[in-house]
Amino acid sequence: MARGKLRIYLGAAPGVGKTYAMLAEGHRRLERGTDCVVAFVEHHDRPRTEVMLHGLERIPRRELEYRGSTFSEMDVDAVLDRAPAVALVDELAHTNIPGSRNTKRWQDVEELLAAGIDVVSTVNIQHLESLGDVVEAITGVRQRETVPDEVVRRADQIELVDMSPQALRRRMAHGNIYKPDKVDAALSNYFRPGNLTALRELALLWVADRVDAYLTEYRSEHRVSKIWGSRERIVVGLTGGPEGRTLIRRAARLAEKGAGGEVLAVYISRSDGLTSASPKELAVQRTLVEDLGGTFHHVVGDDIPAALLDFARGVNATQIVLGVSRRKGWQYVFGPGVGATVARESGPDLDVHLITHDEAGKGRGLPAARGARLGRSRIICGWLTGVVGPVLLTLLLTNVDADLGLANDMLLFLTLTVAAALFGGLLPALASAAFGSLLLNYYFTPPLHRLTIADSKNIVALTVFLAVAVSVASVVDLAARRTEQAARLRAESEVLSFLAGSVLRGETSLEALLERMRETFGMESVALLERESDIASWTCAGSVGRPPVPRPEDADVDIPVGDHMALALSGRVLPASDRRILAAFAAQAAVVLDRQRLQSEADQAKELAEGNRIRTALLAAVSHDLRTPLAGIKASVSSLRSDDVEWSEEDRAELLASIEEGADRLDHLVGNLLDMSRLQTGTVTSIIREADLDEVIPMALLGVPEGSVELDIPETLPMVDVDQGLLERSVANVVENAVKYSPPHTPVLVSASVIADRVEVRVVDRGPGVPDEAKARIFEPFQRHGDSPRGAGVGLGLAVARGFAEAMGGSLTAEDTPGGGLTMVLGLRASR
Repeated sequence: MARGKLRIYLGAAPGVGKTYAMLAEGHRRLERGTDCVVAFVEHHDRPRTEVMLHGLERIPRRELEYRGSTFSEMDVDAVLDRAPAVALVDELAHTNIPGSRNTKRWQDVEELLAAGIDVVSTVNIQHLESLGDVVEAITGVRQRETVPDEVVRRADQIELVDMSPQALRRRMAHGNIYKPDKVDAALSNYFRPGNLTALRELALLWVADRVDAYLTEYRSEHRVSKIWGSRERIVVGLTGGPEGRTLIRRAARLAEKGAGGEVLAVYISRSDGLTSASPKELAVQRTLVEDLGGTFHHVVGDDIPAALLDFARGVNATQIVLGVSRRKGWQYVFGPGVGATVARESGPDLDVHLITHDEAGKGRGLPAARGARLGRSRIICGWLTGVVGPVLLTLLLTNVDADLGLANDMLLFLTLTVAAALFGGLLPALASAAFGSLLLNYYFTPPLHRLTIADSKNIVALTVFLAVAVSVASVVDLAARRTEQAARLRAESEVLSFLAGSVLRGETSLEALLERMRETFGMESVALLERESDIASWTCAGSVGRPPVPRPEDADVDIPVGDHMALALSGRVLPASDRRILAAFAAQAAVVLDRQRLQSEADQAKELAEGNRIRTALLAAVSHDLRTPLAGIKASVSSLRSDDVEWSEEDRAELLASIEEGADRLDHLVGNLLDMSRLQTGTVTSIIREADLDEVIPMALLGVPEGSVELDIPETLPMVDVDQGLLERSVANVVENAVKYSPPHTPVLVSASVIADRVEVRVVDRGPGVPDEAKARIFEPFQRHGDSPRGAGVGLGLAVARGFAEAMGGSLTAEDTPGGGLTMVLGLRASR
């Protein structure tokens, strides 16, 4: 059976119209004759959405009993039995009630898709798992219901339901999203213009990346080499010269002119050596392009223009930014230069920008390293110089009426031999020396036009000429080979410099390092394989590109790393000269893998150290804070039992009150210690059920002095999903702490309000407050802020309160009170 197709309507925030759009799609399919049903839709009492349900068949929901309450969820079995062509399923990230078929609704959807049913669903950008931290930083609200990004990315269609922040706030103000009593709180908190704008940008960028990934996949599958300018992607060609910073900034300005513009800086080094690039300057330019939001790439290629164009077409770039050449005017006799070549061969789909800069025309500084790995054109030029050159020189000298003498003629022929060595290497130079000596003998050594030599001195001269020519050719060829070796070593050191620098700075993960290796050598996949012993099977520690090979023997190139690790590359066979630098890459990959594992072990050690710290603090607390109330109880009991003193009723009552107060303090301290122990060991089990804050919070205030707290809990608040016992302890600890630091005769305010799908309980005091740098520290165990005296507690109240809040799926944070003081904000989930 063919798998069903998934279509998702993605929104930036609640109320943008995702459910409405989904229901409209259902009506369109129904009108086309498609069997379409509503498997689950939550209209949230929104009239316009509720009207869209009319005319659509609805599958009855499944009723579930959970902790004394009844909940309704999508009946997966009923939908499978009905077997429609299309099912409409709202709120993909929803968490099902315990006892349901699956934990998450997206898992229900996977079952429907596997059964061949097409599904249309909805999700908000804040529910994507990878964006949880970003959304929390923007809105201050942590989303507990999430869906894995991969589930959404696998969707066959993703449609963005977009709305401007101003329009969404107007819709909110008109009562089209929330009930009137919730509108003001929502507009002033979650639905602030800044929040909505940031969430909208997140949604647009996420969808743009998804579209870009789909486009890249389509172009690869259909082998599309022509550039499609769907978005501005600008490639900056760097040489390592000082003009690079100007080019990067210019490219960044070009990218800002178009929505979604992207800058990719690329440095191309020859496989047999580098040009006059400064490693320090390249490092600065890399930092600059990353600061401007771009990416830096290092590619090896012998033909610089071709490699640059291949890279640009490979990333579907639309523009290339190059600097005007630094070569002087006379140097153009050796060729048109990279900029002109790229502009000529770019074609109509790539725009090439040549940017002027201060270094233009000033020369390259250090001469370029010339390798002896000669191209075809240079070899041809060398043979022409060594063979045709002597013929042309002979014609010139025999037709010019000037007797230069045999010595000068030999110097001219020797010049051609040296030129042949420079252009084509040793063999053309040897051929030039041999051919030149024959021409000198035949045309310029008496008797002329004969291969005999009359004068013995000329025999010595010709022999010396041949020996000098061969010697010069050998020396020039040897120098070229040494230049090649030095240039290649310089190329390797440059690559390794980038590699080691990024690793030492801790910027490179194993996957990033393997991706850099794949990109540098143009491979299809790179994998780091390891095994426990010589007879064990190989496992993949990390890979990039297409699926990795299972064994090093199956790869095109394999580099052993120690006894039980190997680097496997697939795509093409690399020359043996590249194995040295590949071995360095492999060694670095092993180092990165070891560092990641050591970091994991260090994190575990840190947790153990934290446990030791808590145990040490616990001993200190037991030795002082717990002994203080015990000492008071012991003294009072001893006094009461003394036969030497006749206590009055007032004194007896005071001693008994002292005993009761000490026992209460002792019970509170022991309770906090036990609670902290449960939190540290992960044994806190929350029983979540609906609760009314009107009932729970007053119970939490029984232990504080009368008149020290002022309550402001609206009766219209929705129910919250909490563990009543944990909530009561959490609120009690927070309020007790606020009362302790609040000025005399100034009550602590405890209020509550609704923000989106959350209920916030605020405990406001007018005490001395807490500096920003200490707000996180006050929630750590055994922490007392300021100059709190010994005996005032062991510093566990707020740590226990936050632990209980998070165990219920809530949060506890600290804010400044306007006008002075501290406000504790307890965020709880509102019941649906």
